[in-house]
Amino acid sequence: MKQLHLGSLILFTILLAGCYDRTELEEQSYVIAIGVDLTDKNGLYKITFQIANPEVGTSMTGSGPDEPPRETVTVEGTDIISATATANSFVSKELKLDHTKVLVLSEKFARSGDLLRAIQVSSRTKQIRGGVQIIVSKEKARDFIDNNNPKMETRPHKYYQVMLNRASEIGIIPNTDIHRFFQITEGDADLFLAPYASTEIDEKPKENGTEDGYIAGEVPQEGGSRSQFMGSAVFKEGKMIDVLTGAETRIAQTLDNTIDLSDIYSTYEDPVDPNYRVAGAFAKKQNTAIKIDYKENGTTKIDVTVPFEMEIFAIPSLTNYSQNAKNREKLRKSIEDSLTKAAEDLVKKSQEKYETEPFYWSLYVRNNFKTIQEYEKADWNKKIFPHADITITYRLETLEFGKMIDDTHLNEVRD
Repeated sequence: MKQLHLGSLILFTILLAGCYDRTELEEQSYVIAIGVDLTDKNGLYKITFQIANPEVGTSMTGSGPDEPPRETVTVEGTDIISATATANSFVSKELKLDHTKVLVLSEKFARSGDLLRAIQVSSRTKQIRGGVQIIVSKEKARDFIDNNNPKMETRPHKYYQVMLNRASEIGIIPNTDIHRFFQITEGDADLFLAPYASTEIDEKPKENGTEDGYIAGEVPQEGGSRSQFMGSAVFKEGKMIDVLTGAETRIAQTLDNTIDLSDIYSTYEDPVDPNYRVAGAFAKKQNTAIKIDYKENGTTKIDVTVPFEMEIFAIPSLTNYSQNAKNREKLRKSIEDSLTKAAEDLVKKSQEKYETEPFYWSLYVRNNFKTIQEYEKADWNKKIFPHADITITYRLETLEFGKMIDDTHLNEVRD
């Protein structure tokens, strides 16, 4: 009997020992955003941590009425993980990175070519999830994080999540994360696109008549948060080389089958009355058809067809498109031609300026090679894509006009 009690005591002792390294929740700090900026020293970076106060904005008791929803600290470090250890020397609670939502990179840092050196650790450690979203800020990352002061959302983790999800759903920024960055960069064949953002709004904003022909900082606005998410930063081989507008970013995503798109709300020139633009929802419910006829000693031909549907919900010119077959066909052709022209311009820029593409088309040429070595020798970036003969076609399969058959007639209300 004594042996039984002794055995039970030893068993319980072993089970309880499994909690020896547990950290209580109130002893942890949750980092929501990480920012990276350059310093004057090679290999040393300014790492910023935005720490959320989980009790603010909830029904939990115990938080004081004047407690801020977030705290921001900056330290110097060679990488994110070592900087976390440094920050823990003066932050009372242990910093935890497993709830991090965004990694903010200043444009200056992203263009320096040091990105891989600073974030390579994220692919090795369990502390940073592969789903952390990358953002490139026009200004310093610390300034961008400090200036993010949303009016309608006090909890920073919810703000980043909602803002990025909504902007990516309508196509004006790409939906990309650390995992995709390493996937594309290590593949050494395609361009990586990251959301471009800024809290520094131009005093004289650009006026171009469309809702998506901007990059962050150029969008005309009055009131609201100063944070603008528009366009994408272009990365080649781990280094930022350019910025695409919101319109170019939308086109790039319609040509990429690895990205899920919901309805994209945009405007198009009214073909009957060019003084106005019609507005509608672009929906791609089928994959883009990408056919590559690879020629080892000749010009490779790439044929791309984008099937899509369109629902028109605003016709400011009040032109009868829904019931007039001739006008409807004009609108159909005008939208198809507009999208095709925009795609052709982006593909031309990709061939001539970037010498590779942000559409992940390299996936479709790989089945022409038996080994990775053969594929690498063929060189998609320098030999195949830049010299390829590419045909783009946008095919509007369904054109709808919402729940109203006809619009208001001006000659009937203005007599």
